[in-house]
Amino acid sequence: MKKLSYDQFKKYIVIVLSILTGFIHIGQFTFMPMESIKFYSWHLVLGLILVFLYKPFSKKNPKKFLVIDWICIILTAVSGFYVIANYDTYVVIMQTGRLTTGLYVFGVIITILTIEATRRCLGWILPIIAMATMVYALFGSNLPGILGHRGYDFQRVVSTVFSDQGVLGTAIGVSASNVFLFLLFAAFLSVSGADKIFQDISIALTGKRRGGPAKMAVVASCLFGSISGSAVANVVSTGAFTIPLMKRQGYQHRFAGAVEAVASTGGQIMPPIMGAAAFVLADVSGTPYSTVCLAALLPALMYYLTLFKMVDLESVKYGLQGVPEDELPDLKESVSRGFKLFIPLAVLLFLLLVIQTTPMLAAIYSMIAIVICGFLDKRDRLTIKDIINGFVEGSKSLPSVVSACACAGIVTGMFALTGLGLKFSDFIVSMGGTNIILSLVLSMVVCIILGMGLPTTASYIICATAIAPALIQIGVPGLAAHMFLLYFACISAITPPVAVASYAAAGIAEENPMRVGFTAVKLGIAGFVLPFVFTINTDYLHMGFDLLTLFTWVSAFVVCYAAACAIQGYVEQKITIFERIGYIVVICTAIQSSYVISLIGWALFAVLYGSRLLQHKKKLRAGVA
Repeated sequence: MKKLSYDQFKKYIVIVLSILTGFIHIGQFTFMPMESIKFYSWHLVLGLILVFLYKPFSKKNPKKFLVIDWICIILTAVSGFYVIANYDTYVVIMQTGRLTTGLYVFGVIITILTIEATRRCLGWILPIIAMATMVYALFGSNLPGILGHRGYDFQRVVSTVFSDQGVLGTAIGVSASNVFLFLLFAAFLSVSGADKIFQDISIALTGKRRGGPAKMAVVASCLFGSISGSAVANVVSTGAFTIPLMKRQGYQHRFAGAVEAVASTGGQIMPPIMGAAAFVLADVSGTPYSTVCLAALLPALMYYLTLFKMVDLESVKYGLQGVPEDELPDLKESVSRGFKLFIPLAVLLFLLLVIQTTPMLAAIYSMIAIVICGFLDKRDRLTIKDIINGFVEGSKSLPSVVSACACAGIVTGMFALTGLGLKFSDFIVSMGGTNIILSLVLSMVVCIILGMGLPTTASYIICATAIAPALIQIGVPGLAAHMFLLYFACISAITPPVAVASYAAAGIAEENPMRVGFTAVKLGIAGFVLPFVFTINTDYLHMGFDLLTLFTWVSAFVVCYAAACAIQGYVEQKITIFERIGYIVVICTAIQSSYVISLIGWALFAVLYGSRLLQHKKKLRAGVA
């Protein structure tokens, strides 16, 4: 009998844990419900164990510290299962805040393991923030003035962390209830061939047009990002194909990387799945997820339309053409192969937006639709091995989400315990006063700084705890305030100096990361402007079959085209500085809620854009252009 190697042993452990994780999460909302805290404990335990399996203590010498990895795995399992086995006792004790010796010890262990797991997955930034807030809770009573508080002992800090205010709080609850099932749904789509099919459809639609490869990157990343919800994962998957293709067609390396980074980042704000932070937003703001999706649709389309037009004008600027027709995939063939994927997506949208069932059940039924359609596909039939791979791929996405949510739970728990979140809000209100623009700018700066190097979910959770109350206090509607913070939590992925999506794209593009980052900021300018637009004019978050929606959508189209022209300085040919200023005036007028002012912006856009198109057509007829 052949001896089993360690890697094979670990592979089988991962497969078993992946299937068990999927079984528990699907069962929670169908045939095997359990108490919330018990379910969250399962989610936290399985997520942390997967962290220690996937992420070794040392990347340079992974096998040298195997003992440490397995000690962490065993401690995680014992601590988590202690809570699950003693659930009733845990709930009673947590209500009093005075821990038994067993819970005290395991609370300390879980706190240390959460910080270590986050370090392995996300680096040092979030763990340092979490440890700083705990130190503040312990010693903040010694600080003078507004920063001081009454002081808390170590046991009180541990009891808060190891409770439904900390690692088992809202963040991990949303991760367990919503996020993982949609990660699993995206993984099942991926093993069904979604990546390749979306790429083929995108390049078949846009490839032969001017700037085709870059436009294909925008469309492919939009399609894939709307189901993956991860900027870096999107860059790595679609960028591996689109960035080299853009470079071959003549795009500068920095531009190719930036296009992919910006397009991939937008996946976190594009319905129907968006990213993990969107589920947290729905829970924290008390808004149904279907409402969040509908509100996010127009701003997300504006984000991509602006990027698409900027890519188009870049190709005009440098005379870049599309991909030769003989290199393009057949559109009908690609759509035919993708039919088995469109049905599950249609099921998802129907359940979320029409039936308005819970996101959890929508994800589960959509996964069932994937399996059924996959089994019925004669050309590329789904196998049992593919289903197992789907569970494994889903579990690969879990460690970073669980560690981010659990560690962010520590931060929000300390904010709640010490009142630090309210102090942040009071600071913004006192600095901004009644000036809503100044308050929004301050919020943007804080959000971008907090988001540097953090995953979107963790960044949003911290910002929602510290900043959202201030925005709501000065009169910003609740959903608009949370959407504002979500956008800047997302856009930090392309904002130097720590721009994870831009850096991932720079690696593929073989370009300086900072050059890619700053180009990405230029291309992703819509992501910085849109939050102010829909916060000041909430019509952009309105969705319905009425005149207001139609008017808002037309204004959105005008704003996107005007922004692209103003930034790129081209409309079929180079435009003057006065025309660029004119387009800025168009943006400022078209976004207004007043019909009259918006119509003035429309008219000015028609004059500026139409005159340049007429000039270009005349030159073409004369053979000049």
